[in-house]
Amino acid sequence: MVERTDLKPINNAQSKVLPTLRKMIYLQYFIANIETTGNVMETQKLQQFAALAELKHFNRAAERCHISPSTLTRTIQSMEQELQAKLFERNNRSVALTPQGKLFLRYAREMLQQWETLRHRMLSENDSLSGAISIYCSVTASYSFLYDILTDFRQLHPRIEIRLHTGDPADALERVLAGREDIAIAAKPERLPTDVSFKSFARSPLVFIAPTDDALLTEIVSQNPADFWQHLPLIISERGIARERLDHWFREQQLNASIYAQVSGNEALVSMVSLGFGVGLVPKIVVDNSPLSEKVKLFEQQIEIEAYEVGVCVLERRLKSPLVKAFWEKI
Repeated sequence: MVERTDLKPINNAQSKVLPTLRKMIYLQYFIANIETTGNVMETQKLQQFAALAELKHFNRAAERCHISPSTLTRTIQSMEQELQAKLFERNNRSVALTPQGKLFLRYAREMLQQWETLRHRMLSENDSLSGAISIYCSVTASYSFLYDILTDFRQLHPRIEIRLHTGDPADALERVLAGREDIAIAAKPERLPTDVSFKSFARSPLVFIAPTDDALLTEIVSQNPADFWQHLPLIISERGIARERLDHWFREQQLNASIYAQVSGNEALVSMVSLGFGVGLVPKIVVDNSPLSEKVKLFEQQIEIEAYEVGVCVLERRLKSPLVKAFWEKI
């Protein structure tokens, strides 16, 4: 790449007098030729690498980046040659990051986030923000909370693209910490990492649910009035806040839980309960919004467990991004 010496960084004084057009031309040049410590690594390459790392599929990653799979292959090969390290293990059926690839992914995400922040700060004279932010939440949260939030947000910022990913709420904070998501809707953990900001917007009680026909469960309670909780078949989450609080309660009561099944995600838990396999502990908002709400009911017996505090979490450094900050301030 030919080094350009005729372009110099714009300082604060210059930015006030240079016309917007000249700044945009400078930015376009800088985007195409961003330099990192000692090596030239264009943002476009980093974006393509990050897309492949996320999707683990050359065709889908190429489609997202609006390039051909062969172009993406050449990009990855070029990066591996430049870094002198293998980033992906790949064959005809699968694509997976190597240990070096995982390390480089953290660097790539950090660089892309920093560049996005810089770019939007320098283009702050524009009338509206543009770009993309990624949001992670459970399926329940997507229609319980996100619908209203995004309806208002899109009216204010129509040029911001929303990349929504759904899954197990227990994964939400981890995905934000790993840099895989800009924002997540999640339950507030007992101990919030120091580099994460959390803004609460709702609370939901944790409740036990049972199938509508719970005759067998009622019989278990009547036969074991003193310690029925350790005889009831429980459907519980594999991990997450509800699981942690339930485990803590059983330890405090010195009881052993009779676990029938462990599931990933509250929606799957409601489904298992509706089929009559046992009782389960879920946030009440999940039951209220479930398509299976008529096939389950609140269990007669309940215990006092701290409510679910639902909100938005984000890495504090990501709040420097005008896009992320705009979403954060809308909550």
